Amino acid sequence: MFITFEGLDFCGKSTQVKLLKEYLENKNEKVLVIREPGGTDISESIRSILLDKKNIGMCDETELLLFSASRAQLVKEKILPALEKNIWVISDRFHDSTIAYQSYGRGLPGDFVEKLQSFVIGQAVPALTFFIDLPVEEVFRRMSIVKKHELDRIETSQREFYENVRKGYLQLSQKEKRFRKIDGMLTIEEIHKVIIEEIEKKIRVEA
Repeated sequence: MFITFEGLDFCGKSTQVKLLKEYLENKNEKVLVIREPGGTDISESIRSILLDKKNIGMCDETELLLFSASRAQLVKEKILPALEKNIWVISDRFHDSTIAYQSYGRGLPGDFVEKLQSFVIGQAVPALTFFIDLPVEEVFRRMSIVKKHELDRIETSQREFYENVRKGYLQLSQKEKRFRKIDGMLTIEEIHKVIIEEIEKKIRVEA
């Protein structure tokens, strides 16, 4: 199964990815964990360009195309080959991030962004997408704990940007049947429990 995790920065995605990986491996499943942007040599090189604060002058169109280029390489090189071998694939962000961040957040044309993502991912459509939803106030509270120099280029964006991104995710969660919206204010253990229940439900339905 191909599972993706989405949400605003500091929502706890990475923690849940790690917990799910451990859960599946304890059941003797083979698991591939990937992050976006990144996951291949080429994609990691693109990631360093995208997140480097030295590139503060990057235009929105360039950002969109770089994210998409990184994803295209990841799909062809890692995701599709793993799924063909019946390996579980868990991705920390995927194409929904680009729709939320670059279309809703940056204001790029929604139709074009969505068509570009369909072209990039092809058959690599997630079976389940867990959207860990956090109020923007909580995102900024968590962000304030981190040293400013540790924040990447995207994470230094303004509050209005994050409000728009969250709005995008909320709309996606209503539109896409594969989305499972989870309250990010729950404890780590409670969120993990919801995730496992949803995966087991999906397996029963498809059995």
